[in-house]
Amino acid sequence: ESGDKTNLGFIHAFVAAISVIIVSELGDKTFFIAAIMAMRYNRLTVLAGAMLALGLMTCLSVLFGYATTVIPRVYTYYVSTALFAIFGIRMLREGLKMSPDEGQEELEEVQAEIKKKDEELQRTKLLNGPGDVESGPGTTIPQKKWLHFISPIFVQAFTLTFLAEWGDRSQLTTIVLAAREDPYGVAVGGTVGHCLCTGLAVIGGRMIAQKISVRTVTIIGGIVFLAFAFSALFISPDSGF
Repeated sequence: ESGDKTNLGFIHAFVAAISVIIVSELGDKTFFIAAIMAMRYNRLTVLAGAMLALGLMTCLSVLFGYATTVIPRVYTYYVSTALFAIFGIRMLREGLKMSPDEGQEELEEVQAEIKKKDEELQRTKLLNGPGDVESGPGTTIPQKKWLHFISPIFVQAFTLTFLAEWGDRSQLTTIVLAAREDPYGVAVGGTVGHCLCTGLAVIGGRMIAQKISVRTVTIIGGIVFLAFAFSALFISPDSGF
C-alpha cells in the first residue's frame, strides 16, 4: 500500500515537473541560448554545457523546495497552490497581451549577448595566442591542461544557461513543486523536461526559434499552471500526492 502510494507520488511529481518545465522553457531565454549556440558551435558541446547547468539548477531548486518541508505541509501546500494560480494568471495575461512575433526580440537579445561573449573569447585567444612564452610558464600550463577537458564553448554554454535560469520562472516553479511533491519525481521530471527542450533547441536550432509562437506557449503555460492550482482543490494536502 505505502509502496504504491510512493510510486504514485513519484509519477505525479514527475508528470507535474516535466509538463511545467516544458511550458516554461519553450521559447524562453535558455531555449534561445542553446538554439543559437548550437548553430555556431559543436552541438554536443553546447548540449552538454547547457544540460549540466540546467541539471545542477534543478537539483538546487529541489533542495530549496525540500528545505521548506520542515514547515507543516498544510501551509506549504496552500501557499504553493496560490503561487501556481498567480503564475498561471500572470502567464495568461502576458500571453494575451503579446504580439504574435514576441519571441523575436528575445532571440535578438540572446544573439547580441552571444556575439559579445564571442568577441571576449577572441580577445582572450589573441592575448594567450602565440605570445604565450612571454607570459611565463606558470600561467599557460594550467590553462592548456584545462582546455583539454573543458572547451571555452562548454564553459560559455554552462555560464550563460546557468545565469539565465537563475530566478527564472522554471526555477521558481521547481522550488514550489518540490515543496509539495515527491522531490525525486520533481528532480527527474524537471531534468527530463529540460533535456527535451534543450535537445529540441540544439537539434532544431533556428527553424524552431523562428517558428515557435511564444504567445501560444505562454497561454498554454498559463492554463497548465491554473490546472495545477485547480487540482489542489480536490486533493487534500496529506493524501500522499
